[in-house]
Amino acid sequence: MKPSPFIYHRPTRLADALALLDERPNARVLAGGQSLMAMLNLRLASPDDLIDIARIPELAHIHEETDALEIGAMARQRQLEKSPLVRARLPLLARAIDHVGHQQTRNWGTIGGSLCHLDPSAEIPAAAMAYDATLTVQSVRGARRIAMRDFPLGMMTPDIAAGEMLTAIRFDTWPQKHGAGFSEFSRRHGDFAIAAGAALVCLDGAGKIARLSLTLAGAAATPSRLREAEQILVGRAPDAAAVQQAVDAAAAVKAMDDPFISSWYRNRIGAVVIRRAFESAISEAKEQQS
Repeated sequence: MKPSPFIYHRPTRLADALALLDERPNARVLAGGQSLMAMLNLRLASPDDLIDIARIPELAHIHEETDALEIGAMARQRQLEKSPLVRARLPLLARAIDHVGHQQTRNWGTIGGSLCHLDPSAEIPAAAMAYDATLTVQSVRGARRIAMRDFPLGMMTPDIAAGEMLTAIRFDTWPQKHGAGFSEFSRRHGDFAIAAGAALVCLDGAGKIARLSLTLAGAAATPSRLREAEQILVGRAPDAAAVQQAVDAAAAVKAMDDPFISSWYRNRIGAVVIRRAFESAISEAKEQQS
């Protein structure tokens, strides 16, 4: 199939893109197009206007702050994958991006596009949830800042109102000596994950867990932070019992059921990837302390 007719716009300034969004009630924003173009061809999306934001340079930045990185919504996944700054300050995001599709799709795909599409199995939303990222959406009426935990309203439904678009994502960085782990399972390399696990761990001077972030993607309709397990495990030794508690929390997530993958299988795979991610993060945190 081919897309239904639409008017193509290619603004070069953010203000012009926002004005178009405000004027055109049935418009869609085109970033990298790796998800939207397929939806257009299948007529799952039928906008009257398509606003291509690829030539707005102010949306493709990576800004370093003392305790954070701000990334523009149009930053390409390949740009982030190859950025020494991202690998040093946001290692979990860098490792998650290594699993996104293939090199060809990462050349075009953007961080903002992945977050707005919000596929349940997507790696970038899982990393944003793990880091408690803050997203900035803008319209001609101003800007809103949304915590990542509040951004998904449901399956593939972000908290973006009519006339708004995502412009930037702020990631608070963790202390230099921390561990990061990411693991996923898919049928083939490049496929969407059946489940993916993300973990961030800080250890204190006594070798106990001082700070912890555990996120499961692919099981439920949106990325799931295992916050109850995190609270219980802080102050505990990072031993086999702690890992098992995280695994049990992942297995207890209410998983989706569909004709291709059953809920019990998603739960089983979710427990495996959380174990692998958590153990990897613990190992790296211990190495950082030594």
